[in-house]
Amino acid sequence: MNTIIIGSQWGDEGKGKMIDFLTESADVVARGQGGNNAGHTVIANGKKYILHLVPSGILWPDKLCVIGNGVVLDPIGLVEEIKELRGQGVTITKDNLLISDRAHVVLPFHKEMDAAQESALGKKAIGTTKRGIGPTYADKARRIGVRMADMRDPGIFDEVLRRRIKMANAEMERMGLPAMDEEKMVAEVSAAADVLRPHITNTIPVMHDAVASGKSILFEGAQGAYLDVDFGTYPFVTSSNTSSAGACTGTGVPPHKIDRIIGVCKAYTTRVGAGPFVTEDEDISNHLHSMGREFGATTGRPRRCGWADGVLLRFSAMFNGFDEMAMTNLDGYDKCPEIKICTGYDLDGEILAYPPATVDEWERCKPVYETVPGWMQDISACRSWEEIPEQAKRFVKRMSELIGCPVTTVGVGPDREQTIAVQ
Repeated sequence: MNTIIIGSQWGDEGKGKMIDFLTESADVVARGQGGNNAGHTVIANGKKYILHLVPSGILWPDKLCVIGNGVVLDPIGLVEEIKELRGQGVTITKDNLLISDRAHVVLPFHKEMDAAQESALGKKAIGTTKRGIGPTYADKARRIGVRMADMRDPGIFDEVLRRRIKMANAEMERMGLPAMDEEKMVAEVSAAADVLRPHITNTIPVMHDAVASGKSILFEGAQGAYLDVDFGTYPFVTSSNTSSAGACTGTGVPPHKIDRIIGVCKAYTTRVGAGPFVTEDEDISNHLHSMGREFGATTGRPRRCGWADGVLLRFSAMFNGFDEMAMTNLDGYDKCPEIKICTGYDLDGEILAYPPATVDEWERCKPVYETVPGWMQDISACRSWEEIPEQAKRFVKRMSELIGCPVTTVGVGPDREQTIAVQ
């Protein structure tokens, strides 16, 4: 079975854990968009792993991991990530990690441009991680990007890289930024290319061979649906399609070969960076931060937190085509006597069932809440649906109704064993 897993909110929903949980029955785990601005935290066998570009399936033996053509890849960052994972005992070879030759390369000047553009926006800043993701996707759209295929021949790569650096330095001069050291950049990026070269290949035939031979593929989404450049809280979005459609365009596997699409959501709502957030609430935010939760895997930044949002999830289920939903962090409500659920957005007196298109309208929306009782007990030790308190079961059922698709699993903690099938 070929399955796409997508974050249904603004990212950080626990996709890495769900990918890890489902990889046991998969043969291939593929990533199709984004860059190392994303992070997956997976706790397995008592160890904590933080992944940025490497698919979560790497933590399982005998699984093939693929970084697809839709990804923008920081070669220096990836080499460091591979080094760290190997230091934790993870096996990474040219046989279990493949990189598409069509993936675009994030270069050091992209990060400088990203930071400068963000700074220039002042109070209207997007809240990017300044890792060069937007400028690299802009290069791709402008058809001036450097791709992993260019790394195959060191001589050709040196020529391509120097040409693009000279162009970038001219752009940076126009932006009032100092030129970057060409020789230093070429040396650093070329050293990373030497490490990654054995992993670079045309991954599209690999994916199609897997489909044709009946192998099971997991398509791992990065970030979340509302950071999608088309469907999200534009312009407070990322620069790629983080929705389910991006898994196909980012790996070369056609839509009719997909069997199942699973959304992942938190029982509450979080986001990192600027942008509208209708159910954001100081009380639930303080509660979760006091538990040591909701700090970014990549940046360490505290996440903005809010109550469960049925409006967001309903629309996300629609444009992603979710067949089912996996809900994580249900135990985040363990000490809440009451839980608020947003059922509609009040926009100037009109109740919306779906989010509006413009930021101005988003920011004027007020949440319409219904309140349900909490369960006021620790559920982190539960290992079956029968052990879950009735109040928690009713919350999950209500969320399923609002989303429009069944919640089939719930998470009651970060470990692999703390994932429970809903009955």
